[in-house]
Amino acid sequence: MLIGKAQPEDMVLHPIRYPWAYDLYNQAVRNTWFPHEIALKEDLDDWAKMTEDERHAVKFLMAFFNPAELIVNRSIALGMYPYIKAPEAHLYLAKVMWEEANHCVAFEYVLETFPLDRAKVFSTHLETPSMKAKEEYVFKYLRRMTETILDIETVEGKKDFVRNLVATNIVMEGIWFYSGFMVALSFRQRNQLRNFGSMITWVLRDESLHLKFGINLVHTALEENPELLTPEFANEIRDIIIEGVERETAYNKDLFPRGILGLNADYVNQYVQYVTDRRLEELGLPKHYNAKNPAKWMSTATDVFELVNFFEAQNTSYEVDGHASSSTKAKPVEVAKEAE
Repeated sequence: MLIGKAQPEDMVLHPIRYPWAYDLYNQAVRNTWFPHEIALKEDLDDWAKMTEDERHAVKFLMAFFNPAELIVNRSIALGMYPYIKAPEAHLYLAKVMWEEANHCVAFEYVLETFPLDRAKVFSTHLETPSMKAKEEYVFKYLRRMTETILDIETVEGKKDFVRNLVATNIVMEGIWFYSGFMVALSFRQRNQLRNFGSMITWVLRDESLHLKFGINLVHTALEENPELLTPEFANEIRDIIIEGVERETAYNKDLFPRGILGLNADYVNQYVQYVTDRRLEELGLPKHYNAKNPAKWMSTATDVFELVNFFEAQNTSYEVDGHASSSTKAKPVEVAKEAE
């Protein structure tokens, strides 16, 4: 079992039972980067030419992302790591926690480089209702992860683990973060803030692997615990995701009070709906919005496993093999690629 209370026999790396987790760890190591490798000061000329609405969008994104990376880090350390048995998964989660810390430092670097009122940016997430609503949503699950010890051996404890994972990994990292990444990268699409865009691409590359791990983890938890496979629990998972989308929709209206060149709240929220449908499908659930991708230049290729509806059928093609061939390993994730 992947989730449960770790025992002494779980402290040996080999034989590896979940090769996808070890593959993700090795890919994450290869992806290692450092914020100050990026020459952000070269973007200051672009910043000087930007409109106030464009600058507002960047400030608003930084106000959310700066604390959000630490929120995710805490959720991993206290809400995921203690309830996972496989040492190969622990290896990857340790790298993920380092990456989230690195992302926080990266956004600090942005705040230090661009001429911003840092105190105002830091306080924005405490003063803006739509941003507070997003944090209240994730804090509901974060508190259950950090202030309550789950009885992971029970069905309800396992359900709580999946609920918390969906809210913090699928919704926060896999939908909210992707929405922000698309907005940030849209500046580079207009030949603005190119180095800032490179930083976001590197963050997105990391987060895509985090999401891949989370979806793999949900699939494996459901595969190994068939008692969780009920229509009622499937509907509950869907509702958790849709609630998160509603919080993001309101947030994006504050992000774009008037809109900027080629970008407004409706455009971004359509992209959010498109990404949400992808996440639902990746979890084996039906689409909810049937939205088309308005930003075809953004790739959200985060496919994992064979897409099987775990709430309707078992995935008979799933194998746990400590000596998996390269054909069963996690495939590289394509991110931020311009569509042809």
